[in-house]
Amino acid sequence: MKPTFLLAALFLALSATPLFLFADDSQNWAHWRGHQGNAVSLTATPPTQWSESQNVKWKVEIPGRGSGSPVIWENQVFVVSAVPVEGSGRGELSFRLFCFDRKSGDLIWDRTAAQAKPHEGTHKTNGFASASPCTDGERVYAHFGSRGLFCYDLEGKVLWEKTDFPPMTTRAGFGEGSSPTLAGNKILVPWDHEGDSVLYALDKLSGEVIWKTDRDEPTCWATPLVIESNGKSQVVMNGQNYARAYDLETGEELWRCGGQTDRPVASAVTSGGLVFVGSGFRGSFLGAFRPDGKGDIEGTESVVWTTADDTPDIASPMLSDGRLYFHKGKTGILTCVDAKSGKVLFGPERLPGVSSTYASPIAAGGHVYLTGRSGNITVIRDAPSLEVVSTNSLGEGVDATPAPMGKELFIRGERHLFCLSE
Repeated sequence: MKPTFLLAALFLALSATPLFLFADDSQNWAHWRGHQGNAVSLTATPPTQWSESQNVKWKVEIPGRGSGSPVIWENQVFVVSAVPVEGSGRGELSFRLFCFDRKSGDLIWDRTAAQAKPHEGTHKTNGFASASPCTDGERVYAHFGSRGLFCYDLEGKVLWEKTDFPPMTTRAGFGEGSSPTLAGNKILVPWDHEGDSVLYALDKLSGEVIWKTDRDEPTCWATPLVIESNGKSQVVMNGQNYARAYDLETGEELWRCGGQTDRPVASAVTSGGLVFVGSGFRGSFLGAFRPDGKGDIEGTESVVWTTADDTPDIASPMLSDGRLYFHKGKTGILTCVDAKSGKVLFGPERLPGVSSTYASPIAAGGHVYLTGRSGNITVIRDAPSLEVVSTNSLGEGVDATPAPMGKELFIRGERHLFCLSE
């Protein structure tokens, strides 16, 4: 780690905080990155040990395939899937949103948003329902990329749908997967691909375009992060060419910084007046930025520290209590650094039971949950030194990021949705 500027006194004076997007955000897990976009629950205390027969409150089979993470609002759990249409013989899929009862796992409702044959293929490890839904407690939004964005009320009634997005052409046919983000009266939809890339801000009540901003970026799978800095709301996005921030109200670009690597996937996190953006495919880069800069901030005091060591690829970093946790590339090798200085607290450390990772780390109840593609989830203390608490499996692969809420942990596996509780 090589800090470029260490101005700790100024860190405390700057204001850059996550924009709280949802009512009652301390209780519900309404977005794949949780209440503040940092993948941390402020209130949940889920179990730290389980197996196929221990601490499984319920499990239900989910037809089709999807790696979009579950989201929860009060007693409703929402999850998406792309289900083969029987008898179509043409590769058609039914793009569906499921709503389950949180207490029992019973299906409350199931809606087909669209039925279509995808216009292009996808990577063998990716499906066609990779974007996570989101909710504001009155509406729930299911995003199926080129198939469209669909808005329902919590009883499953369709309120609006937007299906006139231009079809994506993704890098090497790897498929789609960026999740939308709710912010105030807007829902933000990233559209980075090999064609004309755009960031959309839609009216969450109608689906009408409020603004759209052109992005000179190739395919990127990151999800927007919304923060407030010095009284202004910003949308922070990863990108192969630049990490950037936009004015939430107008879509105007505020600042940018180069240094990212090919085909970024990881989403940004924020804390303590800093924003952290990184990528780890065919290169390695992670930067800590002050979001008060203007224009191109590379080489300025707005770049607090950077590293080219062991940065994440598919899984996004997670930030808890001033500590930044991230995997090396797609591996289970974990590093934890002090967020303000970039100083390594521990790592890189190979985690027991976790080899390949797609799901992002989460934190809840003083623990960090680290998920491997095999389905093993290793739990460690949320602390400045590595202490492994347990390694657990549910007997099937997991690519979706788990969702903690209350005393429960919701996991979308290859075939089932699990609710874990002691």
